[in-house]
Amino acid sequence: MTILEAIPMTFDRPEAWQWLIQFCILATALLLGNVLRTQVPFLKKSLLPSALLGGMLLLVFKAFPGCRDIINKPVMEVITYHALGLGFVALALKNNKIESKSSPMKVIETGALTASTYVIQGIVGLLVSIPFFYFGKKLFYAAGLLLPMGYGQGPGQALNFGKIYTTEAAAQGIPFAGADFGLSIAAMGFIVGSVIGVIYMNILRKKGKLSMKKMAGAQKNKLEDYEGKNEIPDAESIDKLSVQICMVLFVYFLVYLFTNWIQGMDLGNFGTNTLKPMLWGFNFLLGTLFGVLFKWILGRFKKAHIVEREYINNYMLNRISGFCFDVMIVAGTAAISFDEFGTFVLPFAIICALGALVTFVYVLAISKHLYPDYKYEGFFSMFGMLTGTASNGMILLREIDPKFETPAANNLVLQTLAAIVLGFPVLLLMGFAPKSLSSTWITLGILVVFWAALTIFMLRTKIFKKKGKK
Repeated sequence: MTILEAIPMTFDRPEAWQWLIQFCILATALLLGNVLRTQVPFLKKSLLPSALLGGMLLLVFKAFPGCRDIINKPVMEVITYHALGLGFVALALKNNKIESKSSPMKVIETGALTASTYVIQGIVGLLVSIPFFYFGKKLFYAAGLLLPMGYGQGPGQALNFGKIYTTEAAAQGIPFAGADFGLSIAAMGFIVGSVIGVIYMNILRKKGKLSMKKMAGAQKNKLEDYEGKNEIPDAESIDKLSVQICMVLFVYFLVYLFTNWIQGMDLGNFGTNTLKPMLWGFNFLLGTLFGVLFKWILGRFKKAHIVEREYINNYMLNRISGFCFDVMIVAGTAAISFDEFGTFVLPFAIICALGALVTFVYVLAISKHLYPDYKYEGFFSMFGMLTGTASNGMILLREIDPKFETPAANNLVLQTLAAIVLGFPVLLLMGFAPKSLSSTWITLGILVVFWAALTIFMLRTKIFKKKGKK
């Protein structure tokens, strides 16, 4: 018997195709969503992402008899989880430099706006979920904290914490479909950001406060967008795109090794019961930190002349992150199950509606103060991101600032690290709140204080200026 004969050949079996078929389904849905987005006038004007439309198509497809089992829900959840982490790694590896039109302080303030909006969304969510738990126990008391994960973070984090909350609720004898609840909020967030954003944009245009600028030619890339100075060739012994993908996967592998190492440590009661289970949901945060560390080490190697060429290509890393987030949105939407939807439809509708209203009013008020020279550009970019993803913010911004002549686009891109640092306490509270009802009340109190502190920081010049005048 030869070596080849000893190896079991399973490529002719359906099992060998299962995962690939799920990716093919996602790709088909994304393409069909893009066709709808570009060919249907109503959808084109709504600015709904093609990825969301593709995910909705899969939800409709699942409603037909015999079609539901074709889309594997657990596989879609796994794809959503990893697409989030890989997308953040790709963004972290980029060489971002603060341009003159985006000052470091403005970037920090934008990060504070992001974090404070997460906080106020969490407050609103808890003010709905806690009463629903008290009056009839129709909802898990900490469920409202999935609002900032769905609206502010998107499908990936909504799924991560939704599953954690499902486990915590089940341990207390409370039935709660946390993953479906979180993913449904995330899907609604995309609709809120796009539809409400466009409606408000048209209202401002009719009032003469906003001019819609033509986008023709605005998105054409220049040569320097594709390739920076002293970069490795496009194709030598290894393709440049292969290098970018390998760097992203290597950093993500480090995330797994680190997280797995932490799981074997003795971190005490809080670390074992709260931090360790939650750490797997921090794949995006750890991916960002390890990506920044990897980029810093690579920079040290370049200064020491150990590495002579530039290996990081921003254009390709943008494309990788864009692909990951598109896949995340399609898979996250397709993973929604409506089996338990009827049990939380009323609190879901109230949380989403109040979350949309508060986010709109708060972001608009702060944007007018932080960005006096480009308040609407700043508002639409941040509102789109804080109800969907950064790409939704960019889509709205392009409608009124297609050439990114204002600092709004730079603020949106560069605020990520500041938002992660300032928003990290919120993530810790996300793991603490579902432990008990008293933990949720404590979390609500901390969130109120934290939101007040961040808001005062952003409005400090206005507040202290008034006090000085008195």
